Amino acid sequence: MKALPLLCLTLLAGFAYADNSIDAKVEAALAADARPETDRARDKNRKALDTLNFFGLEDDMRVMELMPGGGWYTRILAPVLADKGKLYVSMGAGRVNERLLPEAGFEKVEYIDEQANIRRPEGSRFYTLDAFDFGVDNLDMILTFRNLHNFGAEGRAIMNAEVFRSLRKGGLYGVVDHTRRHMESNNNENRRRIDPVLVIKEMLDQGFEFVGYSDMHFRADDELEYEVGRRSVSGNTDRFTMLFRKP
Repeated sequence: MKALPLLCLTLLAGFAYADNSIDAKVEAALAADARPETDRARDKNRKALDTLNFFGLEDDMRVMELMPGGGWYTRILAPVLADKGKLYVSMGAGRVNERLLPEAGFEKVEYIDEQANIRRPEGSRFYTLDAFDFGVDNLDMILTFRNLHNFGAEGRAIMNAEVFRSLRKGGLYGVVDHTRRHMESNNNENRRRIDPVLVIKEMLDQGFEFVGYSDMHFRADDELEYEVGRRSVSGNTDRFTMLFRKP
């Protein structure tokens, strides 16, 4: 008789996995013919499906991607959200707006020019920005990948405050970034790393709830000592993956 409950649980787990609404869409986006080979080369390292499942992405959400760079995640998020949801890109998203969004399949992605005056003050290693407004509200999710480290404390506070305001109650904020040793002072090697404990503290100060942490991007052989762009380190950095919620 004990085998029956176990069998039921196994079947339920299988049904739950099969019912996940994004898996097939993410896998299709990863396999798209138009996707650059340079993007494909990073798939194993970035683990898009695992990452987006951890964040709780669903295909009917209104999602904003901050600082999308060359659009690695934009190429995945856009088709996943195209039918039922909505994708916005903002903050340093000019390159994606000019080069990627005109391509077929990205017509529904909305570019928001946030006018935050992102700048790096003379003599500073980090960017700051002015208070700004995305101009959208009640978002379900905001995501940023390996970007918080580019800003000083003031800039992060301004950005995170606007993220908090723009999310609906219960909205989610997913963050991935390169790990810095806890409480380590700035030096020439760690400027593109950030202390995950500091990130949690700053998010709590903004009013977010800490939902969880994943070690899927943990790298035991990253000594947290060298610049992330070094040839010996690039592509193998230890990264923290964290999720926050607006209560």
